[in-house]
Amino acid sequence: MEAIYQYAWLFHVLPLLGAMLVGLGLISLSQLTNRLRQNHAGGCVSRLGAAMFLSCALLWSQIQGHAPYTHTLEWAAAGSFHLNMGYTIDHLTALMLVIVTTVAFLVMVYTDGYMAHDSGYVRFYAYLSLFSSSMLGLVVSPNLVQVYIFWELVGMCSYLLVGFWYDRKAAADACQKAFVVNRVGDFGLLLGILGLYWATGSFEFDIMGLRLQELVQSGSLSNFFAVVLAILVFLGPVAKSAQFPLHVWLPDAMEGPTPISALIHAATMVAAGVFLIARMYPVFEGVPSAMNVIAFTGAFTAFLGATIAITQNDIKKGLAYSTISQLGYMVMAMGVGAYSAGLFHLMTHAYFKAMLFLGSGSVIHGMESVVGHDPSLAQDMRMMGGLRKYMPITAITFLIGCLAISGIPPFAGFWSKDEILANAFAANPVFWAVGYLTAGITAFYMFRMYFSTFEGNFRGNETEIRHKLKSEVEAVAAGYATPAFGPGAMDTRELAATGHGHDAYGHSKYPHESAWTMVLPLVALAVPSVLIGLVGTPYANYFEEFIHPPSETLTEVVEKIAEFNQTEFLIMAGSSVGISLIGITLAALMYLQGKINPAAIAAKINPLYELSLNKWYFDDIYDAVFVKGLRRLARQVMEVDFRVVDGAVNLTGFFTLVSGEGLKYLENGRAQFYALIVFGAVLCLVIVFGVT
Repeated sequence: MEAIYQYAWLFHVLPLLGAMLVGLGLISLSQLTNRLRQNHAGGCVSRLGAAMFLSCALLWSQIQGHAPYTHTLEWAAAGSFHLNMGYTIDHLTALMLVIVTTVAFLVMVYTDGYMAHDSGYVRFYAYLSLFSSSMLGLVVSPNLVQVYIFWELVGMCSYLLVGFWYDRKAAADACQKAFVVNRVGDFGLLLGILGLYWATGSFEFDIMGLRLQELVQSGSLSNFFAVVLAILVFLGPVAKSAQFPLHVWLPDAMEGPTPISALIHAATMVAAGVFLIARMYPVFEGVPSAMNVIAFTGAFTAFLGATIAITQNDIKKGLAYSTISQLGYMVMAMGVGAYSAGLFHLMTHAYFKAMLFLGSGSVIHGMESVVGHDPSLAQDMRMMGGLRKYMPITAITFLIGCLAISGIPPFAGFWSKDEILANAFAANPVFWAVGYLTAGITAFYMFRMYFSTFEGNFRGNETEIRHKLKSEVEAVAAGYATPAFGPGAMDTRELAATGHGHDAYGHSKYPHESAWTMVLPLVALAVPSVLIGLVGTPYANYFEEFIHPPSETLTEVVEKIAEFNQTEFLIMAGSSVGISLIGITLAALMYLQGKINPAAIAAKINPLYELSLNKWYFDDIYDAVFVKGLRRLARQVMEVDFRVVDGAVNLTGFFTLVSGEGLKYLENGRAQFYALIVFGAVLCLVIVFGVT
């Protein structure tokens, strides 16, 4: 197995090679590259498949007990300063490599069907390969500097992919918003990196944590300064993992194609933030105040995302706020010291959330055959209903995802979420209460989404609903509302191959199941969504034995697992399942059976409904304070520049011009004129002295 470690650098080089080949082809031989689009796509998928196979082999090697492996080369040196670059393979890295490569591989397979008729098909594969390569490079980085380099590459790739349809203003605005918001967090991360190096003299994760604790304990470094450094580093994950208050970019990222939404939300960009917290755990663990900040941030974000998701009508926006909420769970787990539980939920969430997003893409793809290439209709759940009859595989896999994220046993999300809640209760009952309430809300909005989309009668052909939603879109265009949708990738030419009848609008009358390239990844992701949680059951927690904090030994972990209390587990698990069932029941009564009118409830609690519908007004506040506020400040600065700075310069120039113009009449080189001046001066002197 040792030979495999020698070639671990191929992880991110293989997809990078795919991105380079396609990119160079598009630059130099654009027509030929686009003509061979399937070949290039197949090359990108096969290279990532090879990386996936290698990652699985390394994970198996680590499970078998092989020692972690690190390979570095000196990249820069100046005096006593030495910076190494390379790669490291340990338990955390091996796990993340498998998560990233498996999800990215399935997303690439799915992309062939979803983007089949898009003119940017080949370019999209190049971006996906570069994105995957950047995330894999981040995962294997042995020090904080290399992490930061790939951290920024991940951000750049997300900018390219969110704004993939750059000719649409909404997509262009969304990628700029994501880029700017992430710059705020990344600036804090950069300051934290520099501060930690100044304090500890190292970029190595374990060394930084050990030296920081020693400095604080000896009094050489104040505890306050250590807290500041830890929180500055935490700002990076706050932005990447869309935590409050830098969460506002993630829902807007839905303007990108659905495959990239699945990849961002499941295994790459947002997972990078939680991964960095785990990698920097030796630093955070020694600063209890910073751990409290992390826990409170995660708990509030979990509740915030869930409360906003319950009023979303756009299927992708609802899943986006769900991701924000689930990431809050992971961050809260890290903050309360539940290192293994946070990473366990990261793994289970990656698979069922990828399946849910790809399922939403399949729904959008099918809806576009009915409503046309109109994202305002194709993504709105009010236009759906009854799709289980027409898209059975998509419906079944989506239901599995809803059960998993709702924490229903034995699905994967139950085991990971329950472990987080148990650890939160042990650390602080307040965190448990927030997580417990959020679990019920999660079950409600997910089954609201499922019932509205797949059950009941199909509403896509109802003219009244279509006109109503169209009027809302016109209000958006007039500036009265905020858009909440992104485009799909259905091409009208595909309708000819469906074999379905067309209505007066020239579209199919009913949706249809997606192509096998889209359905197969859904089925593949359904398997881990059901079964992968079984590796982390409290009865036999293999996951925690494999993934545990660096400060704990395997013996300590095994002893802790052996302290498992079945009665306590049944009480905690039963209560969490109970509130999830309550949420599902309420959703069924409202959106399946129609026995409760949601509109009547919304009218009675209108302020709370408006708070959720308007996303707690964060976008409005940020727009007023930062966007419009900075524009006003810029205008004031421009006025000062124009009137004061330019005015002073222009006045100086005017004075110089006038004086020069005046002097040119005095300095004319004529002796008679000079004699006249002398005569006038003498005459004035005579008069003055004569009078006195």
